[in-house]
Amino acid sequence: MDGRPVLVCTEFEDATADLVIAELNRRRVPVLRFDPGRDFPAPVVLAAHVGAGGWGGRLTVGERTADLSAVRALYHRRPSAYPTGGGEQVARFAAQENRRGLGGVLGALPGCLYLSHPQAIARAEYKPAQLSAALRAGLTVSATLITNDPMEAKAFCAAQPTIYKPLHAGAYEVEGEPAGIWAAPVEAGEVDGAVSHSAHLFQAQVFKVADVRAVVVGEQVFSARITAPPGVVDWRAEYQSLTYEPVACPDGIRGALVRFLAAFGLNFGAFDFAVTADGAWWFLECNPNGQWAWLEDAAGLPITTAIADLLENGASQHE
Repeated sequence: MDGRPVLVCTEFEDATADLVIAELNRRRVPVLRFDPGRDFPAPVVLAAHVGAGGWGGRLTVGERTADLSAVRALYHRRPSAYPTGGGEQVARFAAQENRRGLGGVLGALPGCLYLSHPQAIARAEYKPAQLSAALRAGLTVSATLITNDPMEAKAFCAAQPTIYKPLHAGAYEVEGEPAGIWAAPVEAGEVDGAVSHSAHLFQAQVFKVADVRAVVVGEQVFSARITAPPGVVDWRAEYQSLTYEPVACPDGIRGALVRFLAAFGLNFGAFDFAVTADGAWWFLECNPNGQWAWLEDAAGLPITTAIADLLENGASQHE
């Protein structure tokens, strides 16, 4: 039996990672799970040394230890951010050393398959880079403006029906309650000087009949058609009213998705498309570390198996 471990870096509560870990356990693949941002420097202990073959040594979590030179794969799911160290100089220094020390070693393991590499995920989270990569890969993208100039924004919105969407889906609260900032229509008359306070993304509206989320694992593509109530622009705001069905990904789109991921060095991506009445798929965005577990259940897509295959073998056993 192959005793090389899979490292799973994620937060304490992660039901999505639990599915993959359970499948790896079923296959008797050794798994070491921890949260780098929360568990280091205790209970995680790192003792790494570099040689001609790259980094070796050991990573210990509680009573379990992994040989760093023999890690077969690292699943970078949803780890907590490394702490900033607050305002105290010594604490700030230690926090940065932890991020660059443990994080640096975990990102440089010899012969390790990354799903995906943390630095690749970070690069791919920038929407301007996504949109240009999507066009180079052959995907269709609607006209887009990123600006902090109210006059530019007003002119863009006056030229065609327009959607505003945030450049980053970060945490946001309204009156102390968690809230999402969804994509929403905006008209020229609604644009005012507040646009000058930050960068804004405006995009020509795609008049769609449905959405598709395409989850790519390695070179396997799993697609689900998502139907929302009429008039809903951003389906994420209406989870309770959605219907799902598996749908075949067109060959041209499939190839473009693989090229897109290759451009960023990713092994995973959750892509969102707007589908128009003529069947065209319009690229909206890619979440390089997006959620998929609810979609597996709702549309009957074997994503857990594909991820476990990749982490265990570096490829799928189910082509």
